[in-house]
Amino acid sequence: MKFRTLLATSACLAFVSTATFAQETQSVDTVLATVNGVDITIGHVIALTSRLPEQYQSIPDKDLYQGVLDQLIHQTAISTTANADSEFMKLAIENETRALLAGDTLAKIGEAAKTEDKVKAVYEEKYLNQPRDTEYKASHILVKTEDEAKELVKALEGGKDFAELAKEKSTGPSGARGGDLGWFTPEKMVPEFGDAVKSMEKDGVSAPIKTQFGWHIIKLFDSREIPAPTLEEVRTKIEGDLEDAALKAAIDAFQEDAKITRNDIEVDPAIIRKTDLLK
Repeated sequence: MKFRTLLATSACLAFVSTATFAQETQSVDTVLATVNGVDITIGHVIALTSRLPEQYQSIPDKDLYQGVLDQLIHQTAISTTANADSEFMKLAIENETRALLAGDTLAKIGEAAKTEDKVKAVYEEKYLNQPRDTEYKASHILVKTEDEAKELVKALEGGKDFAELAKEKSTGPSGARGGDLGWFTPEKMVPEFGDAVKSMEKDGVSAPIKTQFGWHIIKLFDSREIPAPTLEEVRTKIEGDLEDAALKAAIDAFQEDAKITRNDIEVDPAIIRKTDLLK
């Protein structure tokens, strides 16, 4: 059953009664409700709460407690009517138990892999201690022919304003902005354009540059080293990478250490669909 009743505060079943216990007598064995003879304890509530998705953990304790207890009551009322002795349910419970135990082990391994010290060490190695790329701020004027580009150079040398010429002459989409391309790395441009920018001096204007789009006149305004991202900006990625690496290593190690025997039996893969065999 999905956790749809998490915030329910009045959906308790009519035949269920709860008791209030003195704070000092409560323990994981304290019975909060009994449904069809099955006890629901504080321990059950704690165990279910700990496995809820992260978005539920920010719910106020009072509401979360009531929601979890109601959910356990509903599940118990339904589950006690099921045939737990059927072949299907026995095997399904075995699978669920196996998955739960394996998941718990891997969760602990994953959590241990992303300590603050390990996160900071990766951050320093992969981000702070790596060479920084350079980005450039430039404008350009794009025309169809080399002769047009040469005329633009003459006009600029004669004192014409670069932005006004771009608005008047450029066939590129940046023309309306005076040719402004903003900040970019050379790799984001076609090779001829990127190489030209890297070789230019601040406030310089290039000779005509030919690319697949036509002929460019480039003006470089500034360049700067791209700063490293902050730790918080990349924390999620670092933690994910650490966890993935730890889980892969753990799974490989468990497989290697386990005594695994695969029986050489030819099985028709289509058998996985034959649920009628479990009836």
